[in-house]
Amino acid sequence: MTGPIDTTILPPDAAGIVRAADILRAGGLVALPTETVYGLGGNACNDTAVARIFQAKGRPHFNPLIIHLPDLKTARRYARFDDTAERLASAFWPGPMTLVLPLRPDAGLSPLVTAGNDSVAIRVPEHPLAHALLAEFGGPVAAPSANPSGRVSPTSPQHVLDGLSGRIEAVLDGGACAVGVESTIIGLTGAPTLLRPGGLPAEDIEACLGAQLIRRAEGDPITAPGQLGSHYAPGAPVRLNVTAPEASELWIGFGRDCDGAALNLSPNGDLVEAAANLFHFLRRADTMTALGQTIAIAPVPMHGLGLAINDRLSRAAAPRP
Repeated sequence: MTGPIDTTILPPDAAGIVRAADILRAGGLVALPTETVYGLGGNACNDTAVARIFQAKGRPHFNPLIIHLPDLKTARRYARFDDTAERLASAFWPGPMTLVLPLRPDAGLSPLVTAGNDSVAIRVPEHPLAHALLAEFGGPVAAPSANPSGRVSPTSPQHVLDGLSGRIEAVLDGGACAVGVESTIIGLTGAPTLLRPGGLPAEDIEACLGAQLIRRAEGDPITAPGQLGSHYAPGAPVRLNVTAPEASELWIGFGRDCDGAALNLSPNGDLVEAAANLFHFLRRADTMTALGQTIAIAPVPMHGLGLAINDRLSRAAAPRP
């Protein structure tokens, strides 16, 4: 997207829901109401749509996103549910609870959604409009809060417009949100852990489990945003900001002046395209390198989505533990 978008307010009726689903299928972004806050929705299987979510929010890093689905049956297509996950989902979905679960290898999600991790955050919202849109769309919708990064989360259509008008295609008007705080996030890739308090009291979850949740300490590594120094790393060593690669290196370019690059994140220098390609290309480069060969990566500008791209590349290039 090169210029401002005419952001449309869609009515909360059948026609509005169908139009919102059509926008999502076309790779557009729709702010949708949930019982917690408005989410900025995009097709979770479309790399460019997910990259646009980060761009619209001005989100500084590719933090993992929550995917929203209409029901537990559909959620099982994207993550592995053990007995604990089934119990919590049956008790509290639909509702303001997100579960971080092991990702199914055949899930088909954009790796930008999971930030390259092998887990995925899933929620089944209770809001009737959100449920209707998810059912009409028929696929997973990635949807962080519909506000610029660092700003107060939106609980009305006007809040969304105040921050994102001109950056997204539409807002599905569901009025004011009932809960007003984000969902409670529970990590289930190990022992049940409270990753973020939210709209569902932790005490209710503990009562369901018959046990206390582990409380995440500040700074602890979690299965959501990648916090390790070396992360998102291919098996081959990575060298950054390379404009003249060695003959033995596999070069990933960016922009027009990268003749000879094996891969190019964006030949036209488009940071949204580069973000959409990032994790795919790191994986492809890893399969293309021989033992002992280095992956060299051209400079990427340090503005817009370039900040997030460079953050992930610096982690990929960090010394391995």
